[in-house]
Amino acid sequence: MSISDIYDNEFRKRNKDHFASIVRVAISDGEISKDEQEFLNRLADKLNISKEDYKKIIKDYESHPINPPVSYDHRLERLFDLARMVMVDNIRSVHEVKLLRKFSVALGFHAVNVKYITEKALELVRQGCDLDEFIYGIKNMNQ
Repeated sequence: MSISDIYDNEFRKRNKDHFASIVRVAISDGEISKDEQEFLNRLADKLNISKEDYKKIIKDYESHPINPPVSYDHRLERLFDLARMVMVDNIRSVHEVKLLRKFSVALGFHAVNVKYITEKALELVRQGCDLDEFIYGIKNMNQ
């Protein structure tokens, strides 16, 4: 097995675990709503989750470990990805923003600040910021 195979397998496993964590948050209120389902479909596509893996994860999401990002920068990277998915069609529905807030709390952002953080995240993505600009913008949003 080559080093690239090891890296690729680990990357895919991390994506599956990340997807399962988001499924766990989506289903935390007892069911997955239509809006959540649409968001999960887009997320699965972005994370290259196969249809077979998608079905397995939805059915048994608890078998995947919860591996929240430890560092603040990694949390911001995931927030960047999620915010870009909300803005992919340039329409921010109330339901998508609510989901983004829910997922942001699950990523470890404080519930008191999550409204401001997600609004800033969406604004930065709307402006076309890249990841580095996004991280800088979020870290310096109060200056």
